[in-house]
Amino acid sequence: MSGNAWGLLALFLAVLGLLAWPLGRVLAALCNGSLPRWMQRVEAPLYRLAGVRPDIAMGWRHYALAMLAFNAIGALALYALQRLQGLLPLNPAALPAISPDSAFNTAVSFVTNTNWQGYAGESTMSYLTQMLGLTVQNFVSAATGIAIAFALIRGFASRGQAKAEKGAPAAEGLLGNFWADLVRITLWVLLPLSFVFAIFLVGQGVIQNFDRYAEVRTVEAIAYVQPKVGADGQPVTDAKGQPVTEEARTQTQTLAMGPVASQEAIKMLGTNGGGFFNANSAHPYENPTPLSNFAQMLSIFLVPAALCFAFGRVVGDVRQGWAILAAMTVLFVAAVVVATWAEQAGNPLLTALGVDPSAGNLEGKDLRFGIAASSLFAVVTTAASCGAVIAMHDSLTPVGGLVTLVMMQLGEVVFGGVGSGLYGMLVFAVLAVFIAGLMIGRTPEYLGKKIEVHEMKLTSIAILVTPLLVLLGTAVAVSAAAGKAGIANPGAHGFSEILYAFSSAANNNGSAFAGLSANTPFYNAMLGLAMWLGRFGVIVPVLAIAGALARKPRLPVTSGTLPTHGPLFVVLLIGTVLLVGLLNYVPALALGPIVEHLMLWK
Repeated sequence: MSGNAWGLLALFLAVLGLLAWPLGRVLAALCNGSLPRWMQRVEAPLYRLAGVRPDIAMGWRHYALAMLAFNAIGALALYALQRLQGLLPLNPAALPAISPDSAFNTAVSFVTNTNWQGYAGESTMSYLTQMLGLTVQNFVSAATGIAIAFALIRGFASRGQAKAEKGAPAAEGLLGNFWADLVRITLWVLLPLSFVFAIFLVGQGVIQNFDRYAEVRTVEAIAYVQPKVGADGQPVTDAKGQPVTEEARTQTQTLAMGPVASQEAIKMLGTNGGGFFNANSAHPYENPTPLSNFAQMLSIFLVPAALCFAFGRVVGDVRQGWAILAAMTVLFVAAVVVATWAEQAGNPLLTALGVDPSAGNLEGKDLRFGIAASSLFAVVTTAASCGAVIAMHDSLTPVGGLVTLVMMQLGEVVFGGVGSGLYGMLVFAVLAVFIAGLMIGRTPEYLGKKIEVHEMKLTSIAILVTPLLVLLGTAVAVSAAAGKAGIANPGAHGFSEILYAFSSAANNNGSAFAGLSANTPFYNAMLGLAMWLGRFGVIVPVLAIAGALARKPRLPVTSGTLPTHGPLFVVLLIGTVLLVGLLNYVPALALGPIVEHLMLWK
């Protein structure tokens, strides 16, 4: 890595720590329910309007049912909005309704905090769909993830309950109120942060308007390819019946407008990643300056990092939060170093064409940001379950692409999505203490809670859901004719494109290699199913773990208790994440980016 890359990484981590620490205090207060009275008075009308009693805590089943019902209704509403788009207002480009399979995929994608996009935003979605549909789901899907993290933290922090209170099922520990968590997270964290960040982005040059698309005159003619038409007005074909194309030129260009800054802010803060434009954060209307780019990277990691500090405060030992954060940071820094080195090493195929090897691999990268910032952004967005991009991941070197794949395949626990990163890493922490317990012949404990057979069964389910979805989905896609039809690049790279798509969907990331034609009924259905099961197939076992832990008393620390706040535990946790996460995918990675790297540098 160059000195510039090291400096950028160091500055990024330093500023992140400074911003995440105070936000962690706010999140801890929300998790504990210790809100000032003025906040409670602001919330009260919302609860009365919804008929909710925020003081009534829920058992894990009640909490899970409320969460599932809320997200299912959100998916149906977003699907209906897309299908009716052509009849609704705020559609200056007169965009038609979305096809059923694409609407299904998009509805599932945004509800699950994945934000996978098989469409071009500016030529597909109206302003109303972007705001009322996609942006709203950006808020509530992020709030759902944080709420699940709160529920698991409360399970660890609970002192145990002799019996249920206020109508909760007798056999369940209480985890808080889902509706109250949803309101408070949205009202006191996501909305204020998004408002401030959106104002900052507007100041940097991100647009925010409801104007019609602008037709502008270009400095020089724009060349494009179009089908050749004969004198009879019919397309001209060659001897094989294939359409003949010709070059055309125009002096004008259509520039899409819209309320971009408001969506961009929550897109990043909520680790959503769905771009207003097809080029996502590489588009100058979404990300106009190096400063806005740096701020967007910070905003992706801000809430996940702050949740680590909140976790330590709520369980009564801030060192526990530091340990989780340290494990995440070590894995992240290692990934950035490898990815940046690979991209700065260049591409031998381009070198053979006379490109200066010292320039590195600039293919698919915006020269405004360069290799260092592009590599850092690529790791941030795949580590944090965001999916926003400023470079074409399809153009990364094989090792660079491997890093982004691994970041997702580890389970999106290296900071991860808002909420999902923390609860995913805590699941690995439970597995780590179980492995340690097996080695020393002692019943494993974590934060004073015994980890027994029931918790380990649920932990196994939560960890294995996404690898099963990724590997089975990839196997079906590379076997089915409809799956192979979307491959633009044959061989190892084409396999990597499919593996990346299912890794991104099942782990709720949303980024893409972009060389795969995925907006087809086959991929829209397969990836939609992977996104839904990858999200809620993990959340439900996590809530069940939280409920089981909440019932248990916290045991006192003894001389035989494994410390879970020191360097030894951090190393054990990192080893568990790498061992369990990567072993599932090694054969698939060998067929894709690894063999591609060997072929490239042969």
